[in-house]
Amino acid sequence: MNFLSLLESKRDGAVLSEAQLQSIIAATVAGEIPDYQLSAFLMAIYFRGLIPQETRTLTLAMRDSGEVLSFPDDGRPVVDKHSTGGVGDKVSLPLAPLLACLGFRVPMISGRGLGITGGTLDKLESIPGFRTNHSRENIVEIVQNVGCCIVAQSEKMVPADKKLYALRDVTATVPSIPLITASILSKKLAEGLDALVLDVKWGRAAFMQRKNDARELLKVIVGLGNACGTPTQAFLSDMNSPLGRTAGNWLEVVETISLLETRRIEDIPTGQDQDLCFNVIECAARLLVMTKKVVDLSDAKNKATEVLFSGAPRQKWNEMLVAQGADLAAFEAKLRAPSPVYETEICAEQSGVVRDVDARIIGEIVRDLGGGRLEANSILNLEVGFLQMKKWGEPIEKGEPLALLRAENEAAANAVLERARAAWEIGTEASGIAPSQEEI
Repeated sequence: MNFLSLLESKRDGAVLSEAQLQSIIAATVAGEIPDYQLSAFLMAIYFRGLIPQETRTLTLAMRDSGEVLSFPDDGRPVVDKHSTGGVGDKVSLPLAPLLACLGFRVPMISGRGLGITGGTLDKLESIPGFRTNHSRENIVEIVQNVGCCIVAQSEKMVPADKKLYALRDVTATVPSIPLITASILSKKLAEGLDALVLDVKWGRAAFMQRKNDARELLKVIVGLGNACGTPTQAFLSDMNSPLGRTAGNWLEVVETISLLETRRIEDIPTGQDQDLCFNVIECAARLLVMTKKVVDLSDAKNKATEVLFSGAPRQKWNEMLVAQGADLAAFEAKLRAPSPVYETEICAEQSGVVRDVDARIIGEIVRDLGGGRLEANSILNLEVGFLQMKKWGEPIEKGEPLALLRAENEAAANAVLERARAAWEIGTEASGIAPSQEEI
């Protein structure tokens, strides 16, 4: 293969054949193409794009670059969910055990955070003993026995994506719809799914800040997922404000347990405090309909709500933790233990109504406190972040806490207090548009 010639062709806007793209991926995994040439190839795709057939070929070649999962037919559909990330987005944590309780098998392959985007695996690794790295055989065993697992991508699964994403991250070629699509779907198609639902974020703290760009990405991923034989649906959701009331790895685990231990949806305060709950139910309901377990989406939401608040997902959560190596007694003790880091209140300087909470500022502060990555190999402080955050539309009195901030020490907290307070905009009324979902 003359890769330089193929690079020149894509630079000039040519369409690459199926055989050419397959040979490029094979050579990438074999280490036969230098990083500087692969980086130039990614930049050519960033500027020139790919036609739908090229994106499909690239996605399937990446999927087939390593191991894929295979499950025995036992009547339980194999499903998964993917989110394009955000601040406070802990939906995967309660969703996986909920889906298992609804009669699904869930081999959820998740990722780590980078920058202000929180990573599901980082959150789970704040649990004593929890292991995210498992072999293909072990993943299948856990899913068959428990019904769900949340694991890291193995070294042998979709290795082409690992290589290309590492280069995209350091060459400013991440925001490319064909490359995003291939990265997401290659991993999900390798799971052998019967159905996939995607939560595509837009807004200040999202990968796609403009709603129209997020909608375009959504349509491309859904179209290709379905074309590749995996029933796929998606919805848009707002990431201008954080999801839920916590942001930070361990704190989001605590919020997950609070949700799983709630017994009635009426016990969750009305308004934007229900955004996490609604997002979880939306994902579960769509999968129920897609797999024909329930015919009507409204009925599916009722079913998902009933099971979510039944207590069964909390027990299933414990089963998943034990299966993935967690020390359950240590986990329960940590839930009850005082915070090991410094905690202080962020207080409002005026009375009024919360008009806005800037998720980007919140995410940047969590990162800067050590809870997120500036580099891929950064060591995280999994305990820091925000909790009890006031949300859009809620009244606030002068001097009342907008949130609690946890930092490694008092000096670290004081260094970000004013910036943190500026994340909340307070006015005389809640103008603007509340954070929302949009069905597609």
